[in-house]
Amino acid sequence: MPDLLPAPPPATSAGNDLGIVRNRTFDEIAVGDTASIERTLSTEDIQLFAVLSGDVNPQHLDADYAASTRFHGVIAHGMLGGALISAVLGTRLPGPGTIYLGQTLKFLAPVRVGDTLRISVSVSARDEAKKRLKLACSCVNQDGVTVISGEADVIAPTERIERARTTLPEVRLSVNGDGLHRLMDHVRPLGAIPVAVVHPCDALSLSGALDARAAG
Repeated sequence: MPDLLPAPPPATSAGNDLGIVRNRTFDEIAVGDTASIERTLSTEDIQLFAVLSGDVNPQHLDADYAASTRFHGVIAHGMLGGALISAVLGTRLPGPGTIYLGQTLKFLAPVRVGDTLRISVSVSARDEAKKRLKLACSCVNQDGVTVISGEADVIAPTERIERARTTLPEVRLSVNGDGLHRLMDHVRPLGAIPVAVVHPCDALSLSGALDARAAG
């Protein structure tokens, strides 16, 4: 039985209606304006990012291997943090309608399973003619350590946008049959029950299946 992972809840941020995404236009934004979200990373987050990106570096997925490295354990992909910065830009500041032009990133410390990150952006410069913004970006963990820093260059929207937040699909992850193992662990305390197995193997039963296959 595969894990059922509900779509991650909207990351928390003060003053934001969780059911709505809205932007701020260029004219409404000043140097020094900030926005942030928080996200606690799980093993499943890292696995799902590996599925989406194709980055199956064992540093992120193989606990035995990762324990032997300089990081002494599994760490998140660096660009997972980059994706979270994109989430702030696209949903908070400036928000919907933002055009992402460029991003620099420095990976300053590892991000581990269970870390709670505060992902923040702060407007550092405005270009009135081109409606562009530069924003300082950072990811800070629960210990106050800056794990990622950088700078984003965006074109800010010029018209107000406010939309209902799209409901994301649930995601099922199954790794090496571990769902079946958990199911067995769950029912083992219940004890054995009598069962009967029906296994037709006569010519008539088997030919019916073959005929169905031939018929498409």
